[in-house]
Amino acid sequence: MSERESIGGVPVSEEQIAQWAAEAEVGYDVPALKKRGRGRPGRGAEPSQVVALRLTAEELAFIDARAEREGKSRSDIIREALASVAA
Repeated sequence: MSERESIGGVPVSEEQIAQWAAEAEVGYDVPALKKRGRGRPGRGAEPSQVVALRLTAEELAFIDARAEREGKSRSDIIREALASVAA
């Protein structure tokens, strides 16, 4: 392996690669890996889809102010607004 190979700026040694290979050969505890809680939590049984939305500075300021007042995220405020229109 080239000396330039790195992960996050930290060089990866041949010893580290050998250790990872040995770990992989033994096998991984898949249920334990799934419990790590990495990434955003799901919102239901189906995967969520990200939708890009363009807002003016004024619209964004309104959403942020309301989110701050209510202790919610921008996404929560937008979802609630969509739900109220769709109802």
